Amino acid sequence: MSFADLGLSDELLAAVSAKGYDTPTPIQAQAIPSVLMMRDIIGIAQTGTGKTGSFVLPMIDILAHGRRRALMPRSLILEPTRELAAQVADEFRMYGANHDLKMALLIGGVQMGDQLKALSEGVDVLIATPGRLMDLFDRGKILLTGCNLLVIDEADRMLDMGFIPDIETICTKLPAQRQTLLFSATMPKPIKSLADRFLSNPRTIEVARPATANENIAQFKVPVQTRTKRETLRGLLRSDDVSTALVFCNRKTTVRELAKSLKSHGFSAGEIHGDMDQSSRNAELARFKEGTISILVASDVAARGLDVKGVSHVFNFDTPWHPDDYIHRIGRTGRAGAKGRAFTLVAPEDAEAIDSVEKLTGIKIPLLEGAPANEPAPDRPRREERPRREDRAERRPREARPERDERRAPAQERRPDKPRPSPQPPREEVDDGEWNGPVPGFLTLSAGT
Repeated sequence: MSFADLGLSDELLAAVSAKGYDTPTPIQAQAIPSVLMMRDIIGIAQTGTGKTGSFVLPMIDILAHGRRRALMPRSLILEPTRELAAQVADEFRMYGANHDLKMALLIGGVQMGDQLKALSEGVDVLIATPGRLMDLFDRGKILLTGCNLLVIDEADRMLDMGFIPDIETICTKLPAQRQTLLFSATMPKPIKSLADRFLSNPRTIEVARPATANENIAQFKVPVQTRTKRETLRGLLRSDDVSTALVFCNRKTTVRELAKSLKSHGFSAGEIHGDMDQSSRNAELARFKEGTISILVASDVAARGLDVKGVSHVFNFDTPWHPDDYIHRIGRTGRAGAKGRAFTLVAPEDAEAIDSVEKLTGIKIPLLEGAPANEPAPDRPRREERPRREDRAERRPREARPERDERRAPAQERRPDKPRPSPQPPREEVDDGEWNGPVPGFLTLSAGT
């Protein structure tokens, strides 16, 4: 089957062919005809299978007919993160090159001026994160009554990030008669409830069992101690023929510290996490895509939808807390039929998390055979290399102590002599009734003197 068999326009086929694609992926082959027939869709597919193209391509042909109006987008695509929204916007620009369509990107972390200007001129498609969209809607800067096509992308990630209440509110502001497309890598019960409430007689398309990893990705787990994680990671980066790699951490502080450590050891590394402003995040992603840096240390902000060609390796420096995130993390490699390798460093405290991952995926992740030996930390020796107390005692013998009599000098040698007060003469015994005090001098004078 080719894209020409799916019912797409000649202009769109030319744009697809110009990008070197001629055969649709399974999710695209099943979803595109149904979307063109204006059906509601539930698409369940693992990451890296072409989900974005399955709704972007038919939307371009659908939106080619119609007129845009100010502040009233004709279609809406909701994405959980800024990076995903920006990536979908890039695909719209790429595939819509032969169509007169206007698009606006509505995300946080950037100034609203340009976004408001684009909305005021009218847009055919609005790509937004729920938070920024609700902000502008509450300010009265956008109207949703003319939006007849809604796409909820990465719905399970929306659930993890707490966006489901916002999505429910947004759905109530849209026209009741509309086309809704919901795409997700997994289908937990809250997402199923959301689909039952807001989709009308949807067609469910599932091209892979939920929460399965791409078969093109060789997975390994590497047992480590917490204090040797960095050394183990450096050994893998040097020994496993790594061309470009994503390294995922659970905490933003770990991302910063690990990126700094890798740079200090001579690796070409960058970082991306939620505390960075959007311009800095875009700059780091651009450096990684251009090959200026070969290693990108990231939080889960880059785990979903980030499409960088040629990523050979994914390293889980921390085992993800949510087992679903494991699927999305390792899905950054092995894309578009390529081979990939994924390593998870498993410390003792990660035992429960890796068990949850293996239960979800239904596979036992093999241990890496012949893992590189941990490098000794340069700043302090390992515990076994430190001298034992007995060894220290042998290398530094005690000096012979002096005898007790020599250690304690006589009292007169230890303290300097001090003048002692002269002894008082003993008092004379007196009889009762006699004067016992000092004798005044005048009593000693005789009467003739």
